[in-house]
Amino acid sequence: MRRMEDKYTQFEKRFGISFHDKKLLEQAFTHRSYINENKNSGLSHNERLEFLGDAVLELIVTEFLFEKFPEVNEGILTAYRSALVRTETISRVARRMGMNELLKLSKGESRDEGKARDYILANTFEAFLGALHLDQGYEVVKKLVGKLLFQELEEIIRSGSWKDPKSRLQEYAQETYGKTPHYEILSATGPDHDKKFVVSVHFGEREVAQGEGKSKQQAQQDAAKRALKKEGVLSDRGN
Repeated sequence: MRRMEDKYTQFEKRFGISFHDKKLLEQAFTHRSYINENKNSGLSHNERLEFLGDAVLELIVTEFLFEKFPEVNEGILTAYRSALVRTETISRVARRMGMNELLKLSKGESRDEGKARDYILANTFEAFLGALHLDQGYEVVKKLVGKLLFQELEEIIRSGSWKDPKSRLQEYAQETYGKTPHYEILSATGPDHDKKFVVSVHFGEREVAQGEGKSKQQAQQDAAKRALKKEGVLSDRGN
């Protein structure tokens, strides 16, 4: 326990902050699975803090984009914002910050370092922002987010990863193969309130990938994303 407390102190020093309420900081890193496995720990999980941090983060990013791009329309600004706050982006920032080493997880969750961990890290980043907002206020959070997150925007714009997968795939296919992708519905199963669609995407006669979703549009986006990964345009990190 002492070693973990020292890690929290080192974490604070690294970013030039000092929590008045150290329990808030610890709570930000406490996953529900840890509480379920340690019912007498006296700790609370971080989901309420995440709820708050998510809203604070969205406002900070919205203000930043609104001021930085005065001539850009709201549709593109929304896409930029989505790219900045998506799981892949903020989990990458969380890892850079060293949050992975501070997580309180169940034994089962601690063994999983795949996409599930990225999701946990993204939520933890938001929970941390929520805790910092309660402890020190909006302006402190805004300054930290500006320092840690906004540097991601240049690469997001350069790579075009702010665009939805269908738009990116169309541009890629036209530039690379001189073809416009087309989609085919392979199946639509389940009751009307819980449909599952499976679609394929093709460059001419060649099927590139298949995707699924609860709507045709969602399935097409999933197929486009898988196609971009197969073509080497999109990495597993989502860029």
